[in-house]
Parts: sequence; structure tokens; C-alpha cells
Amino acid sequence: MTLQDRNPSRMSAEITEIPQAAARLLQEGQGEIARVADALQMSRTSHVVVSGRGSSGHAGTHLRYLIETRLGLSSAAAAPSVVTRYGGSPRLKEALYILISQSGRSPDLVAAAEQATAAGAQTVAIVNDPDSPAARACRHVIPIAAGPELAVAATKTVVNTMLVGMLLVARLSRDAALATSAQSAPERLAQALTLDWSAWARRLSDAPAGFVIGRGLTLGPAREAALKAAEVLGVPVLAFSAAEVLHGPKAAIRSEHPILGLNAGGEVSESIEEALATLRREGASIFSGCGPRPTLPGLAAGDPVLDAIALLVPVYRALEAEAVRLGRDVDRPPGLVKVTETL
Repeated sequence: MTLQDRNPSRMSAEITEIPQAAARLLQEGQGEIARVADALQMSRTSHVVVSGRGSSGHAGTHLRYLIETRLGLSSAAAAPSVVTRYGGSPRLKEALYILISQSGRSPDLVAAAEQATAAGAQTVAIVNDPDSPAARACRHVIPIAAGPELAVAATKTVVNTMLVGMLLVARLSRDAALATSAQSAPERLAQALTLDWSAWARRLSDAPAGFVIGRGLTLGPAREAALKAAEVLGVPVLAFSAAEVLHGPKAAIRSEHPILGLNAGGEVSESIEEALATLRREGASIFSGCGPRPTLPGLAAGDPVLDAIALLVPVYRALEAEAVRLGRDVDRPPGLVKVTETL
């Protein structure tokens, strides 16, 4: 049975909706993004803190690279347990604090955002549910307009969250080129939806473990790809930066561990390809849609910021299809729930 013949899972339907969800965000959400960006007092902002767990945290990694490269502000990931477990009260009066959450209902994220707001930070919630506790904990709210997501494994919400970050930074930096690139997201995501990366997913499903390599703007997507492989296929997968994989991690890589390289082009492209080439020479099984020896279909050269997001689409599609082939319940992976409430 081919991908076209089978009844789609919820996850498959939501992956297929990614270009439409992006178009909806561009149509409905840009006004609110502009309003929030214009309300922020960036002249008094000394640094940025980004808070999120799991897929939202990986979207936050993509956003942090944009903040540091386009806004010139240092950015760090929040540690909510500092507030909820250690009773700490970080000094955040000069911070821009960005909370990212699909559901907006994880108690630790909410509590940390409430503390940040009370401490005087400019707090922004990027959420799919604008009426969620996370949204109420922040001074500003940006809905991602992805629509209901029923499969446990997040897909379209992750893509729209990253796109919100791209639009927000474009507005804050007055970067017309970045803003223009974001407008092409539905078309670019539709192109990515046609890429067949099933060869990688098939190889991964039989492996004891796997690796995903990215760097810079693709580090967050690499971590997201690794997480989705674990969720959907039940295979442990580790993600590393191309700048670190040749150090300690290389010692753990064997020929039976497939490596997916995520290279969206740009300033770090050469270093990603060099790392993959080194691993290939040492016998690793490499899958990549870019570089001098692509093994997967890739996108034509484009904006690395947008393409780092778009490369998640064939990852999601391939993992979902392989899980269905194996008879796994992709919509309800064993032991997982849609909203994980951590404190």
C-alpha cells in the first residue's frame, strides 16, 4: 500500500496541513506580531530568555540563533526548575522573556513566566491557545494560528512556532529581506512536503540508535528531528552540532547508526558538510539532501532561516510513514500524552 492509498493518520493529516497552517498565520497573525513587537521596549532590553520544553524548546533554539544574529542580544534558555524546585527569583527586569508552548498548560513553564512578569521582564507567550494559563502569565500573547493538533507528536505547531519567531525578529530588526522570506513560507513548505526521505526512516527503524547533525539555525530542527524519531519510531536518536560531533560523540557512532545531516545552507553549511564527510570516511551511514554527495532529495538553494524550518517537513513525513508501515500507533505513541505537566 502506498502513501497515497492508505487512510491518513491524524499525524499525517496535520503534516499535510503545514503549508495551509503557515498561510493562515501569515493571513491572521501578522498584525498581532507587529503589535507586540512595536510594544516591546527594546532599548531597555539587555538580554533575552527563551522558555520551552521538548518541541517548543527546539523551536526556541532556532529563535535564539535569530535573536543573537539579527538583534545582537545575548539569549539563553530558561531553567523553570530554578523557580519551581529551587525557589529562585532571577533578576529579569531588563530581560525580554519569551515563553513558547503549544498547549500553554505546563505548570513549570507557567510558574516561571509568572515570576518573570512579576520581576519586571517584558514577557511574551507564543502559544497555540491564546486563552491558556501560559498566555495569562505573560504581558503579551502571540497566537501561532496552527489550528487544533490532535496527534501526540507535534508537527504543524512546531513549524508555525518557528515561523512566528522569524516574523517577530524580522519586525524587531526591521529586516525587510527576512520579512519577505517569511511570506514565501507556504510555498516553500509545500515544496518540502514533496521530498521523500523514507530511505532514511527505513534505515533508522531497523537501527539500535541514530544521530542527527545540524549547526546554527538547524541545531534546533536537528534536536526536533531526534525527538520525533524517538516519539514516533521508538528509536533513541541523539542530535549534535557539527561543531561538537567530531569530539566526544564520534566515539559512539558505528556503521549501524544512520546519521541524518540537516544543512539549510548559509554560513555554517561548509562546516556541516565537512563533519558529514569525515564521518562518511570513517564508515558512517550518512543521509542528507545537501552537499556534494546528497543521498536524499533536497530543496533548491533558498533562505537558510526559512529552510531550516522547512527541512522538518520531510523528516515528519518520513517518520510518520515508516511508523505506519511498522504498525505503530503514530497518533498515540506508547506511554506519551499530548500535554506533559511538569513542575
